[in-house]
Amino acid sequence: MVTPPPIHCPTPSPTPLNFNSDASITTGHNMLVSVLLALFLPCVEKGLSSSELEKLPKVTGKELGLGTECAVCLDDIESEQLARIVPGCNHGFHLECADTWLSKHPVCPVCRAKLDDQFSTASASPENNPC
Repeated sequence: MVTPPPIHCPTPSPTPLNFNSDASITTGHNMLVSVLLALFLPCVEKGLSSSELEKLPKVTGKELGLGTECAVCLDDIESEQLARIVPGCNHGFHLECADTWLSKHPVCPVCRAKLDDQFSTASASPENNPC
């Protein structure tokens, strides 16, 4: 396996570019570093298995409570389409989109809530909702 070269981030410009403070520049720089690391470094966390995916609730688009836009493909979930709901945060996605994402990443694509211990119905209660 080929290791990617180290990422060298440019230092912020001394003249702010539409930023209100030095904190904004630092935040923007940190965000850039986070995005680059997420894109170019291998994922350490393993996604969910097929059997774990099957434990997640399935509903139709008309049963979604938190909106009908799929955050994975950015398309609307039609009322008759199958959707998968993430326990704990109750975010919903097209079934295929959710399974593709969750098989690679064990977190909700919207709020990044971890799914490793959220397969029980107790953890899906409203008081445990991270959103």
